[in-house]
Amino acid sequence: MSRRVIGGRYELEALPLARGGMGEVWVGRDVRLEREVAVKFLRLPDGAPDEELVRRFVRESRITARLEHPGIPAVYDVGTDDDRPYLVMQRVHGSTVADVIAENGPLPIDWAAAIAAQVCAVLTAAHRASLVHRDLKPGNLMFSPDGTVKVLDFGLAVALDLADISHITRTGQTIGTPAYMAPEQVMAALSGPRSDLYALGCCLHEMLTGRQTFGGPTPYSVMNKQVSERPVATRHTRSDVPAELDSLVLELLEKQPDDRPDSAEVVFERLRPFVKDLGPLTPVLRTTDGYDAVRMYAAVLAQVTPGVRPRAAKGPEARIEPHGVQFSRGRLDRARQEATELIDQSRFSQAAQVLDAVAGPATQALGAADPAVLSLRHELANVLFEGGDYRNAAPVYRRLAMDIAEHNGHDSELVFRCRLQEATCRALIGETNEAIAQLKALLEDMTRVHGATDAGSLDLRQQIGLLLLGSGRVPEATGVFAALSADLEQLHGHDHPLTAKIQGLLDGVRQREA
Repeated sequence: MSRRVIGGRYELEALPLARGGMGEVWVGRDVRLEREVAVKFLRLPDGAPDEELVRRFVRESRITARLEHPGIPAVYDVGTDDDRPYLVMQRVHGSTVADVIAENGPLPIDWAAAIAAQVCAVLTAAHRASLVHRDLKPGNLMFSPDGTVKVLDFGLAVALDLADISHITRTGQTIGTPAYMAPEQVMAALSGPRSDLYALGCCLHEMLTGRQTFGGPTPYSVMNKQVSERPVATRHTRSDVPAELDSLVLELLEKQPDDRPDSAEVVFERLRPFVKDLGPLTPVLRTTDGYDAVRMYAAVLAQVTPGVRPRAAKGPEARIEPHGVQFSRGRLDRARQEATELIDQSRFSQAAQVLDAVAGPATQALGAADPAVLSLRHELANVLFEGGDYRNAAPVYRRLAMDIAEHNGHDSELVFRCRLQEATCRALIGETNEAIAQLKALLEDMTRVHGATDAGSLDLRQQIGLLLLGSGRVPEATGVFAALSADLEQLHGHDHPLTAKIQGLLDGVRQREA
């Protein structure tokens, strides 16, 4: 029987292995390398082609492919088939944590902590790369027979920027699974590193109790509970849970992101005391005669004493040209041309390396105010942003805005754009309060220059409201949306699409408050 082949090399099984809200998974075989693979198709809204969604999918797939961690399945390839984007990934065997809980009930405390700690290690690698999972749940945690855990579906967590948030909120789409969604995901479709920590808290609660943190007859009722109800302590259901572990779960499940632990690294360290003397977990773990290769590797690595951390790199634009080397405009032009060719192929990390290599020397030789240098630095910031490297893009935008302001004035449109992009980067790496403060300061300046009814100022007010909502500052967000709705109605009328959109956001917030 002939089987479907995509990309000229990946032969798919007759039926998909699994279907979900974000796509479907097929078992396949790479006929060139003769190995088993998993092929994951992204579900397109309404089944219609979406070039922008595909572009972002490819971008984030490349970011995911750069993550090198044993807890993340390797990405082998990316492509499209019949306008549907797909990822080709390492085929992982084992049982999902969801299946283990369904078949065996609550997990032993040491194993629940061990699984959560492994997830923290994965999240640490991902968050350092500015990648947020957005759909962490027991069904996405694959428990292998050797005891290792792999976190699935990073490649299907398509990156969002601030412009997407209002669209998602308006259309009622959700990025995530209601039983594991943080309040900021429910309220404003915002996700950051601490949103993943909230989802980890839901997973850990379920591993310890055998029950989801919040249940309900409909997804909407579950999401409402995520926003408004306090979780039941694990010790209420299971008295043998240590008080310190119970406290950690409750901290992970705090409604406001700032009240949760600072990072996955912090959570990992707090879980370590509960990971010891791991006993058998039948029938999940296999028994082995002699040495298990994974444990052999880990046993040696565990004995390595970390050395002094290497001095932090100075980041983009920090390169110093060797003494006596002359810098030419021709070199700058060649770098930009090479970067443009790489950008056209969506090879953003390589393009950033090319631009970064000349940005510092060009600034040193030609001056920070030189138009070509400013243009190159702006292109570097944009490439870092497009490649998902928000952490490094933010300071480049900041320095660029300062230099442009010094030479062209603080009210330059390019200064405004750079300030907006820096704030967007801060929001995307989870520094929400810093992003809100920067956007408020930017709004003051834009309103002073362009007036309160300028389209840019109105849009900025909407983004501030959404970020306030996502950070749990609901009364403040309600005030922003109410004032914006009134101004839009006076400016455009009640039936204008923008007025209706903001009023819809306001109504949704008030319904959840009620």
